[in-house]
Amino acid sequence: MNRRVEKMFLYLKGMKSMKSTVMKDKIIKYTYTMLLLAVSAFGFASSALAIPAPTEEIKPTLNAIISILLDPALKGEENKIERRAKIMAHVNSGFDFREMSQRVIGKEWRELTPEKQDHFQKLFTKLLENAYIGKFESYSGQEIQFLGERIKDDRAIVATQIENNGQFIPIDYVMIKKEVKWMVYDINIEGVSLVRNYMEQFKAILRRDKFDGLVKLLEDKNSTFE
Repeated sequence: MNRRVEKMFLYLKGMKSMKSTVMKDKIIKYTYTMLLLAVSAFGFASSALAIPAPTEEIKPTLNAIISILLDPALKGEENKIERRAKIMAHVNSGFDFREMSQRVIGKEWRELTPEKQDHFQKLFTKLLENAYIGKFESYSGQEIQFLGERIKDDRAIVATQIENNGQFIPIDYVMIKKEVKWMVYDINIEGVSLVRNYMEQFKAILRRDKFDGLVKLLEDKNSTFE
């Protein structure tokens, strides 16, 4: 009888030891999992915090453009092609022309094939290059003043002003956060939105001449700048 009790006692002791080991393993696994989650969360937060502020994103682009415009070696009509290429390289890195193109077209954008979207984006980007970069080519070194920024979710506005003949012209850069970068998708000059201005113009053309008519108009307009 005593041997049976002793065997039972040893069996129960072994079971208790196994349960204790299993419990320890579970606690270790749970702790390890929580540590991994914590490290991952910290890494994600660090990555989010590493994104430069909107002003810090747009400043290098504008400064690079100014440097090109002031470069004596790039001035004059004979250097126009090289000058424009250098400017647009910086503009393309800081401006989201895809977002602009989509907004000026409106809901009809979703109905276009990827090929037509790409073609329109190329034409619209060229139009902006000709219409707006051309105006800045007479830039003579006026200082750009950064007045502040406003951020809400994935949208931001960077307020600036530039002096011209004793008058200050307000220029606001409207930006959107794309992955880990802030990109300009609209410019407000003295309160007038570039995107909204083109959107209103294109709306009437799309209603009258459809998308193909708008494409033809942009192709003809761009050819006049050549």
